[in-house]
Amino acid sequence: MASRPTNALPVLYNELIPISRHDHKNWRFRLQDKLPFMSEIHAIPLAVEEFGMAQRNFPIVFSSGPNPVPLALMGLNDGVNVFFDEEGNCRESHIYLPAYIRRYPFMLAKIDPKSEDMSLCVDPSRGMVGEFEDGEPLFEGDEPSEFTKNILGFCEQFAISAQRTNDFVAELMEHKLLIDGEVAIQPNDASKPYVYRSFQIVSEERLKELRGDVLRKMVKFGLLPLVYAHLMSLSLVQDIFQRQAILGRIPPLPENEQNPSA
Repeated sequence: MASRPTNALPVLYNELIPISRHDHKNWRFRLQDKLPFMSEIHAIPLAVEEFGMAQRNFPIVFSSGPNPVPLALMGLNDGVNVFFDEEGNCRESHIYLPAYIRRYPFMLAKIDPKSEDMSLCVDPSRGMVGEFEDGEPLFEGDEPSEFTKNILGFCEQFAISAQRTNDFVAELMEHKLLIDGEVAIQPNDASKPYVYRSFQIVSEERLKELRGDVLRKMVKFGLLPLVYAHLMSLSLVQDIFQRQAILGRIPPLPENEQNPSA
């Protein structure tokens, strides 16, 4: 249900090129009111600063594998997003839009693997940047535009948030708080339950068994509210399932299995 992407580029990104005044002097960014690529994205990375807002709308889980990341679930099956339709319209006007989506198509990335320097890059594949007559210019003369400076600042803050998120997950892993998650949902008209796996959650039992000094450290650094936001958000899995059912996006149960491509 929530495995970390295995492709070389992060989710959403098809291509990444560094922004250059030489190559992109006349490029503009054109804001789109529809995001059709979101209709097939069922999980989006989340930063710890977003847990409080995101837990109102999405279940927050951790990806499977040795390097887990927090994810906001927008669907329970690959290719299903209950919050965006096929044309890219958001079905609700008041949901929280994760920073990962708001950052797209820009991103800070290392161009030279031998260097620690980061460059502002962009994905040009979805028609949001190019030599348009309208839109926000990336450059004003030979200098980055105010828009580009603001985007760079946003991406820098995103990178800082990503490091804080990594530190939070590292703390959970150090104390072995993450366990494999499993959710079984039994619709009234189904002979067997739908069982969703391939994600991780915080173990409430292990949390209760933590030593006092570890708990005090988590309280001091504001980690416990993040854990509880995650745990409270898990009740929304049932809501996401019901939304998929209303949209007719629940896959049929395999005859000999209980795990429907979760």
